[in-house]
Amino acid sequence: MNKPVRTRFAPSPTGLLHVGGIRTALFAWLYARQNNGQFILRFEDTDKAREKDGAREHLIQSLRSLGLQYDEGPDIGGPHAPYIQSERLEIYKQWAQRLIDSGRAYADPYSPEEVQAFRDQARAEKKPFLYRNHRPENPKAWDGSTPLRFKSDPKAYTWNDAVIGDVSTGPEVIDDFILIKSDGYPTYNFCHIVDDAEMEITHIFRGQEFIASVPNYLNLYEALGLQPPVMAHMPHIMAEGGKRKLSKRDGAKDVLDYIREGYLPEALRSFIATLGWNDGTEQEVFTTDELIAKFSLNRIGKSGALFDERRLNWVNGSFIRELSLDELYERSKSYLPKSAASFDEAYKKQVVGLAQERLKYFAELPELTDFFFEDLPVNPELMSGHKQLKKTEPQELKQLLESALETISESSFTVDDLTTRLNQLLEASGQKPAVLFSLIRIATTQAPNSPGLADTLAVLGRETTLRRIKSQLASF
Repeated sequence: MNKPVRTRFAPSPTGLLHVGGIRTALFAWLYARQNNGQFILRFEDTDKAREKDGAREHLIQSLRSLGLQYDEGPDIGGPHAPYIQSERLEIYKQWAQRLIDSGRAYADPYSPEEVQAFRDQARAEKKPFLYRNHRPENPKAWDGSTPLRFKSDPKAYTWNDAVIGDVSTGPEVIDDFILIKSDGYPTYNFCHIVDDAEMEITHIFRGQEFIASVPNYLNLYEALGLQPPVMAHMPHIMAEGGKRKLSKRDGAKDVLDYIREGYLPEALRSFIATLGWNDGTEQEVFTTDELIAKFSLNRIGKSGALFDERRLNWVNGSFIRELSLDELYERSKSYLPKSAASFDEAYKKQVVGLAQERLKYFAELPELTDFFFEDLPVNPELMSGHKQLKKTEPQELKQLLESALETISESSFTVDDLTTRLNQLLEASGQKPAVLFSLIRIATTQAPNSPGLADTLAVLGRETTLRRIKSQLASF
C-alpha cells in the first residue's frame, strides 16, 4: 500500500471509555505517528437509543488526557468533515443509491414478526437462519419507510489480517444485512465502510469480535468497487484469571478515573501498549518515543492479554521515580492533603520527594504524607498490632522512647547526624531495629509506614519530632 497512512478511532458515544477502547485508539495513533500519517477521530452515533449525554465530550477529554492528539475530528474539523455519522446521512443515501442502481440492495418488506417466523422455521428444521433465503422476488422501490438490505453474493473468501494472519471462510457465512434502518440511520456494517472510503482510511484497528463479520464486509466492498483497508483485529483484554473478557464488573475503570487518581499519561500509554503487544525483548516500560519507534503490527499477539492492575501500579511507579523533584511536585501538588495548604513550597517539595520512592499513583499522597502536615492523634493500635512491639513490655518501650528523646534532642537534625545517633542508640540499647526504629517511627508519625526514619525526622524538624515523642510518652 503506497498511500499515506491514515488510521481512525471511531467510538460510539454510548458510555465511558475503558482500557479496551483506549488500546484501540493507542495502537491506531502509534501506527499513524510511526508512519508520519494521520490519526482521525470519528463518532459513530447512528444508534441514537444507546447514546449517552456527555459521552462525546468524555471521549474527547479521554484522548486528550492521554496525549492521543488527533489530526482531524468532530471538534477540530478537517477535509472530510463532518466527523459525526448522524451528520452524514445524505452521504450514506448516495452510496446506498449506487447499490440500488446496481441491483445490490432492496427494500425489506417483512415485519419483525415475519422475520421471527423465518427464524423459528429454520430452527425447527435444524438449519442456520439466512435472510437471503427469504428475499422477496419483486421488491418494491425503497422509499425509506422500510429497511434497506444488501443483496449479498455468497462466496468463499481468504484474506490476510495484519494480526491474525490468513483467514478463510465459506459462502455459508455471507448473508443479506440491513444497510439503512427504517428510522433513516445506517447500520455500522454499512456506514463505517462508507466513511472509511470517504476519509481514505488505510488501516483499521478493532477488536477480534468483528472478525466474524469481515466476509460480509468484503462482499460489500466488492459491490461498491472498493479496495478494503488493511485490517488488524486485536485480541481481547482479559480479566484477572484470564477466563473472560475484561468488563466493568471486573474493575475496568473509566480511563479518566485513572487520570484523576494520579496515573501519569505516559505510564498509561506504556502499560496499555503492552497489553497484547511486545517488541520481542524483555523490556517492560517504554517511553512514548520508544513506542512510536518500536511498534509493529506483526508483534501484536493473537491470544488474549491479561489486565493486571498491580502491574499498572508498578509501571506508573517506575515513571514517577524518573521524574525530577520539580516535575514531581508540579504534577502531584494538587493531591497533597488539605492540611498542606499552610506550608511553604520548599517544605512540600521535601515531603513529595520523600514519598517518591513509594508512590504508585498520586492519589496515595494524603495517606502517605498527612503526618508531615499535622499532628495525628496517638493511636495505641499501631503498637499493640505491631508484630515486634507487641512482644515488648510497655515499660520497656517507654524507657526506650525516653532514651530516644534524649539522643534525638541533641541532634543537629541533618540526615547524616540523625542516622549516626540512631545507630549509636541501637547499639547501646541492644534492641532490634524493628523494635527501636518502629517505636520512634510510630511515635513521630502515627502512621503504619513512612519513608526512611532519619529522612522523615529531618523533614519534620526538631520541634515537631520532640513534641510528638513527648505526646507518645504521655500515653504510656
